[in-house]
Amino acid sequence: MDFMAYDLVFLAIFLVFTSLFLFRKRKNLKKEGLLFLYKTSVGVKIINKIGKKYNKLLNVLSYISIILGFFLMATIIYLFGKIVWIYVFNPLIVQQIKIPPIMPLIPYIDKIVPNIKLPPFYFTYWIVILAIVAISHEFSHGIFAINKKVKIKSTGFGFFPFFCPIFLAAFVELDEKKMEKKKISSQMAILSAGTFVNLLIAILSLGIMVLFFSLAFTPSGVIFDTYTYSAIGLSAITSVNNLSVSNVSYNQLLSWTNVSGFSRIKANNTDFLVTENFLQKQGESKVYILAYDDAPAINANLSSVIIKVNGVDVNSRESLGKEIAKYSPEDKITVTTFIEDYNKDYEVVLGKNPSDSTKPYLGIGFLDRKSSGVLGTVTNWFTSFKDATIYYKPNFAAAEFIYNLLWWLVMISFSVALMNMLPVGIFDGGRFFFLAVLALTKSEKKAKAAYKFLTYLFLFLVFVIMIFWSIILFK
Repeated sequence: MDFMAYDLVFLAIFLVFTSLFLFRKRKNLKKEGLLFLYKTSVGVKIINKIGKKYNKLLNVLSYISIILGFFLMATIIYLFGKIVWIYVFNPLIVQQIKIPPIMPLIPYIDKIVPNIKLPPFYFTYWIVILAIVAISHEFSHGIFAINKKVKIKSTGFGFFPFFCPIFLAAFVELDEKKMEKKKISSQMAILSAGTFVNLLIAILSLGIMVLFFSLAFTPSGVIFDTYTYSAIGLSAITSVNNLSVSNVSYNQLLSWTNVSGFSRIKANNTDFLVTENFLQKQGESKVYILAYDDAPAINANLSSVIIKVNGVDVNSRESLGKEIAKYSPEDKITVTTFIEDYNKDYEVVLGKNPSDSTKPYLGIGFLDRKSSGVLGTVTNWFTSFKDATIYYKPNFAAAEFIYNLLWWLVMISFSVALMNMLPVGIFDGGRFFFLAVLALTKSEKKAKAAYKFLTYLFLFLVFVIMIFWSIILFK
C-alpha cells in the first residue's frame, strides 16, 4: 500500500484525537483573534532550569543571536524585494510558476502545486516538523527570557478551531511588562533567540541529511533531461511532416506540429524534430527556433534514467560516455532505462558525432539545474552534495521517506528563521526592528513611525504582487 493511504488514516485519527482533547480541555482554551490558545505549564520547569544553569553560555550566545538576527533580516528584505520585482516585471516567470506569491505550507503541497517539483510532503512530515520547529523556537525565547530575568507565565499551542483542530503554533507567554523594562540588547536577544535556534536546527539537520544520504543511497544510473538540439532559422525550414513549406512563421509552425509526439521538420537539408510543448516554452520568435537533432536517443524515445549499456552498469555521465565510446557509429546497442520502478530495454543504433564523424553519438542532453540569486545559491548549497545527473538508488525501503523528511526539516527550519525576522508587526522581526531604530535614534516616536511604515509598506507590496499575479494568471 502507498504511504499516502497510511498518512490519510493518521490524519483522520489525529483530527479525532485532538477534537476530543480540545473538547475535554475547553476550559483551558482562550480566544485571541482567530486563534484558540491552549495554555499549560508543560516545559516551564525545563526552560527555567536551562535558562539559569547555562547563564554564561547564554550571555555569549545572546550577542551571536542578535548579529544573526540582523543578518537574517537583511536577507529576507532582499529576497522579498526580489519576489516583488519578479511578480511585477517578469510575467513570463510568473506564468510558468502559476502559484500565488503568498501560500501557506500545508500537507500535500507537492500535489497542489505540481509546477514546482517538490518531494512528497505528507501530513506526517508536517506535524513532526511543525512540532520540532515551533517548540524549539518558542522554548528558545523562553530560555533566553529566563537568562535575562524575564518571567514565563505559561506555554501552550494555538489552534484554528473553525477550520480543523490541528495545532498551528506553539507559544511561550512572557511577562511583557518586565520584558519592556529590560535593556534593548536583552530584549533583542530574546526576540532573535527563536530564529537563532531554527538556523542551528537547519544546519544540524543538513549535516545529518548529507551523512544519511551517503549511507542510504548508491549511484545507480544517469539522469538526462533533454535531447541535443540546435538553433535553426525559420526562413531555412523547407518542410514540416513531409509537407513542403516556405517563409514559415512561428505561429504557423506551432499550428502544424502534432499535439502529442514529435513533428519532423527539414531545414538546410537536415532533419530535426520538435514538439508543440517544446516550441511553446521557447515563446514567439521571428528569426529562429530551437529544434531537436535527428539523433538516436530521440528516435528510440529514450527517457528517464539510463542504468545499463549492453548489460554493463553505468552510474555517472563519465561512465556512460566511456561505455558508449567503446562502440562505433552504426553499431546497435541495448540501452536499459529505469522508469517508474521497472527496467525497460531499448534497441538503439548509434549515430555519428556531429563534431567527429568517426565517434559514436547517442544524442542526450543535460540541463543546467543551478538557480541564481541569494535563495538559489542557498538551495544549490543545500543540494551540492548530490550530482543532479546521477540517479541514486535507495539501499532500503524507508531511505527515501527519511531523506525527504530531513530535506523538508532543513528547508522549513531555514525558511522560518528567515521569515520570522521580516520587520513586520506580526513577526519577531517587527519588534526587533523597532528596538534597533530606538537604539539608534533614542526616540520612541521615530521608532514607532519607522515600524509602522515598514509594516504598511509590506502589506501594500503584498497587495501589489497579488494584483499582478491575478492579472497574469487570468490573462
